[in-house]
Amino acid sequence: MTAQYKTLELTRDGAVTTVWMNRPEVFNAFDEQLIAELTEVCRLLDHDDSVRVVVLAGRGRHFSAGADLNWMQRAANYNEAENLADARAFAGMLRTLFNLSKPTIARVHGAALGGGTGLTAACQMAIASDDAVFATSEVKFGIIPAVISPYVLQAIGPRQALRYFQSGERIHAERALAIGLVSEVTPVDQLDARVAALADALCSGGPHAQHAARALISAIQGRPLNGQTDEDTAQRIARQRATAEAREGIAAFLHKRPPSWMA
Repeated sequence: MTAQYKTLELTRDGAVTTVWMNRPEVFNAFDEQLIAELTEVCRLLDHDDSVRVVVLAGRGRHFSAGADLNWMQRAANYNEAENLADARAFAGMLRTLFNLSKPTIARVHGAALGGGTGLTAACQMAIASDDAVFATSEVKFGIIPAVISPYVLQAIGPRQALRYFQSGERIHAERALAIGLVSEVTPVDQLDARVAALADALCSGGPHAQHAARALISAIQGRPLNGQTDEDTAQRIARQRATAEAREGIAAFLHKRPPSWMA
């Protein structure tokens, strides 16, 4: 699979696939080709039942410096229709990554600026090394973080977004942890071990239950605690308990053996 991609490298460890952005000479800045290839890879991995967890990472010194300025310069000279098509492709890539039906982890080191921050937020989880730095720096170039905004806003909330979308300040790893952009910060030399530990924990869960858990969060977030919410949650657990996966998971626990999805 790797040979057909010019901007990505894929590695496999059991049920975990790592997608490496592989443009280290430009700090994994993305352009039209990386956007198209990452979209295609996400779609392929989403339909590969042998893959349980997807890790997004960057080769070289940095996770991703965001948009390739040569690409942005080309886009600035597009006509309106070309500019819109280009922006839609970027938006579609982030949505495809965000909507993956299996857990995704951003493995972040060094710089994750602009769109790199967006990629981090579009993954369901993010582990950052203590040297990582983020920014929604678009305003410094006279533009706005429009396409990445749904994902970053969901991660850090509107109050923090009001600050960082307008200031473009650098957000260091510990600050990113405090505002919810990443879920864990670790020393650089422990980054791979911590990502592997989280991936292992994710592989222990039932894949259909994990998908149902994500749907549960989307359905319940922000809803009032009332009878309708009670009924929705009751129906969800009743449906899930009746699945073959639930029966297998409970039987495995009672018989002190691994469930089938860990075999």
